[in-house]
Amino acid sequence: MVTLEQVEKLREYANISYDEAKAALEKADGDILQAVIDLERQGKISSPQGGGHYSSSSIILSGSTQEEGNEKENTQSKNKSGEKSAFSRNMGKFFRWMGEVIHKGNINALIVERHGAVIMRLPITVLVLILLLAPWISVPLLLIGLFFSFRYSFQGPDIKATKVNDAMDTVANAAEEIKNDLRS
Repeated sequence: MVTLEQVEKLREYANISYDEAKAALEKADGDILQAVIDLERQGKISSPQGGGHYSSSSIILSGSTQEEGNEKENTQSKNKSGEKSAFSRNMGKFFRWMGEVIHKGNINALIVERHGAVIMRLPITVLVLILLLAPWISVPLLLIGLFFSFRYSFQGPDIKATKVNDAMDTVANAAEEIKNDLRS
């Protein structure tokens, strides 16, 4: 059944008479989009610029068919599920990366030595947590340890650059020199 609202909407959109709009809608069984396509084929309205695609979003349908409503809902749910899957993929990548970082932090360690004997082996993950949670305690303790002949180095399968350990040795040697200068 064709409603007055549908006829008015088609008349406004296609700029045709009431009778033409009503006849086109009756022929299309109340489907405004099909009526627009039929009118275009008959030459009563011009095709849209840029191609022959019509969108029902430009026509406000109060009496749209159930299929059109379902189609809109399906498109919206597909977009939402696409967003969720993209979000979940990104979260999965983030958690995999965090797992790799934590694993590397656990298999590599800070070694604390005194007079050549290993006093403590501290995983880098734990070291980072201590430095982040209590830097006002941990940094001064590390510095004070240098003056009590403690030496620090990093060891592990992922630590190949010795520049960090060379820098740690340089700092430990400087602390020893300062300690010796203070004694004399």
